[in-house]
Amino acid sequence: MKAVICHAPEDLRIDTLPEEQPGPGQLQVRVAFGGICGSDLHYYQHGGFGTVRIREPMALGHEISGVVSALGEGVQGFELGQRIAISPSRPCFKCRYCQLGQHNQCLEMRFFGSAMRFPHIQGAFREKLVIETHQAHPLRAGVSLAIAALAEPLSVGLHAINRAGSVFGKQVLVTGTGPIGALLIAGLRRAGAARIVAADLSDTALACARALGADETLNLARHPEALAPYAQDKGQFDVLFEASGSDRALRAGLEVVAPRGVIVSVGMGGDASLPMTALVAKELELRGTFRFHPEFAVAVRFINEGLVDLRPVISHVVKVDDAVRAFQLASDKKQAMKVQIDFGVEPAGI
Repeated sequence: MKAVICHAPEDLRIDTLPEEQPGPGQLQVRVAFGGICGSDLHYYQHGGFGTVRIREPMALGHEISGVVSALGEGVQGFELGQRIAISPSRPCFKCRYCQLGQHNQCLEMRFFGSAMRFPHIQGAFREKLVIETHQAHPLRAGVSLAIAALAEPLSVGLHAINRAGSVFGKQVLVTGTGPIGALLIAGLRRAGAARIVAADLSDTALACARALGADETLNLARHPEALAPYAQDKGQFDVLFEASGSDRALRAGLEVVAPRGVIVSVGMGGDASLPMTALVAKELELRGTFRFHPEFAVAVRFINEGLVDLRPVISHVVKVDDAVRAFQLASDKKQAMKVQIDFGVEPAGI
């Protein structure tokens, strides 16, 4: 079967791998669509991020949907041909963090397409894949499998919102409106934020942010001082979601968040230097957010019930044989939002 394998920085190949068969309690699925994530791009462009490096060829990808193609012994509740969204999260359910309900912090996590462990956890950009039944989330008839593959990045946004606490009635700023930031905005609208301001350097990203629910968009490349009015009276925003990974954006956010506000750092951009005096004097709370777990089921419910329209996020759909071009497109933020790889199971329908 075909698989999208990263061998080294800028060395992405369509390789042939043996087909896996499901064991007891498992499912084999035909992968339909796979979205290219920022972490996939880091592996492709740089061979990793931070101290995490690719040390062996690794299949990329974790944002996927598919169709059940085989049932392992004893599987109940699923059938051949069933269309599903697939969570890449595979915690052990046994360690102390799993016991605390913090599955995203699992000590033995096997998250698709991750070089954090060695041997690496192979990714999901493969024509066929074996998964656990808890990873499979059934889709309603008529739901696009391309849209279903957005359940994973939507889950990241929903977990970030959970980390912020209640946003109901709050004034919210989102800096960085790539796919995660845009999907986060869709979640904020469902969560009852009173006003959502989105800031980015790209008109393409900001147009998507507005389509998903932003009340105001600011292009900081053309108007670097656009946030200045929001710094009045010690800041106007109750919550900031920093989704660009830029330490400059994080520092700027300290100026526009009101005292006792919450800053959630969503983007991974490396180490940052922060003005701790401002953080302390304004009694701000800086919170991290990492992956998700229970939010995936909520994301799928939103998609199944038509509670969010995520179509504007998908900018390109590229056949698997042209995966290198897909990664090149995804690297160009001026023209691309979410780029998906099409494995040929069904038309995208978007």
